[in-house]
Amino acid sequence: MTRTYTLKKRAEQQAETRQRIVEAAVELHGSIGPALTSLSMVAERAGVQRHTLYAHFPDERSLYLACSGLTLERDSLPDAAAWQGIEDGGERLRVGLLAIYRWYERNEDLAACVLRDAEYHSLTKEIVELRIGPSMAAYQDVLGTELSKTQHAMLRLALNFFTWRALVRESGLGQAAAVGAMIQAIGCTTESS
Repeated sequence: MTRTYTLKKRAEQQAETRQRIVEAAVELHGSIGPALTSLSMVAERAGVQRHTLYAHFPDERSLYLACSGLTLERDSLPDAAAWQGIEDGGERLRVGLLAIYRWYERNEDLAACVLRDAEYHSLTKEIVELRIGPSMAAYQDVLGTELSKTQHAMLRLALNFFTWRALVRESGLGQAAAVGAMIQAIGCTTESS
């Protein structure tokens, strides 16, 4: 019985250590970005030795996967399937963009650092494509129904985090006004407008 208890306690301690490491990496990724975050910095922030970090995460990719997994577990990206039943294209676009923009607002610091670094850091780009790419493709499909090629290009712009930031943070628009501006730019209207 003592051996089972000891093994269980050890497993719990290992899980806690792993969690501390992932939390430390998420904090660093959201403050300085993944490209500038070293494994030594993560180990120091987590309060562990590097060999302990490597015991849990043998490489940066496995750590990035754990970080992105935890982040999306805590606050998953909006599900495009929820908007498919909205008949009016303009209203579907309004509802979808508003949900996406609210997610951007809740995850602003981390998204800004990660998406910035994905422009030049290959591992960050790989993880972003893996974790966010499928949702963005679904947004294009569901929200882009019946749009022209030019409107699709504007939709792509509307879905971009940096467009949201320019409209809301830099220009001072509220979420609804930012969504309205993008709907107008795309050339859609809603039945309620």
